[in-house]
Amino acid sequence: MLSSNSNGCSSTIFPHHLSFSAKPLLPRRTKKARAVLNRTQKMQVPYELKQGQTRLFHKLPSGLNMEVIVQKGVVDKDPYDRNSENPPLVFVHGSYHAAWCWAEHWLPFFSACGFDCYALSLLGQGESDAPSGSVAGTLQYYIANVKNNQAIEMESFYPKLTGAALVCSVPPSGNSGLVWRYLFSKPIAAFKITRSLAAKAFQTSLPLCKETFFSSTMEDQLVLRYQELMRESSRMPLFDLRKLNASLPVPSIPKGSVELLVLGANDDFIVDAEGLRETGRFYGVSPVNVERVAHDMMLDCSWEKGAKVILSWLTALNK
Repeated sequence: MLSSNSNGCSSTIFPHHLSFSAKPLLPRRTKKARAVLNRTQKMQVPYELKQGQTRLFHKLPSGLNMEVIVQKGVVDKDPYDRNSENPPLVFVHGSYHAAWCWAEHWLPFFSACGFDCYALSLLGQGESDAPSGSVAGTLQYYIANVKNNQAIEMESFYPKLTGAALVCSVPPSGNSGLVWRYLFSKPIAAFKITRSLAAKAFQTSLPLCKETFFSSTMEDQLVLRYQELMRESSRMPLFDLRKLNASLPVPSIPKGSVELLVLGANDDFIVDAEGLRETGRFYGVSPVNVERVAHDMMLDCSWEKGAKVILSWLTALNK
């Protein structure tokens, strides 16, 4: 379940299900994911990995390489005890971001809780290769890239999606409802969002970048650092917006087939409370709205609030 829109950073976490058996299963013998070490650096301001993190490059069928930042769970587990294992988590970013946005706080957090973590950079973003053309791809293309990413599959015994957390995600119908609500109820905010995202003014204006993505209490030096990384992350648009809007709303999923968490931020400048409720209604779940956190929940100064909500949900999933 990938929900993303080029007018906002819609972020999704994918826990993969590991099947269990009455008899212990030996790990599959697989080739290691290809790590290309001597590649031309894409971002002029590189993101320095934290201790315990590794950067791999998965080669797609197109021949292009997709960046994957990996951080394995630190809790010791018996490889033959299937019931002792947490599901691996796959993190997918939204517009103007890349794998680094998860590597900053959430990968170390969930790794410390015993989860193997994989953060992807979609094509044309971060250190991933860029395809030819004016946009990086389509929603269906990204889903296929995530689903067939061998850098993740090789580390998982039975890669089957069992749950998805939608974090500050643009509603399934797109951002048109958001735009109209803002125009009539908050016209100044509507102008700021359009200037910030459509005109990319967040890349050069510190106050606008902070208001769009972060809490007002965020330190300016951190906002400047993330602003620089966001500016370098997105070398081309994720989508052709006209084609994307024509394909919306996204298809729903059979009830009960995948566990869903719809998570929003109370101080989100991009996705309002009604947008969060719309996503919850679409998937038939009650959304969770985290207080005193902004749109970039994984980078904000209170990033641990959202992480703890997701950890609680994951714990319930494992039970």
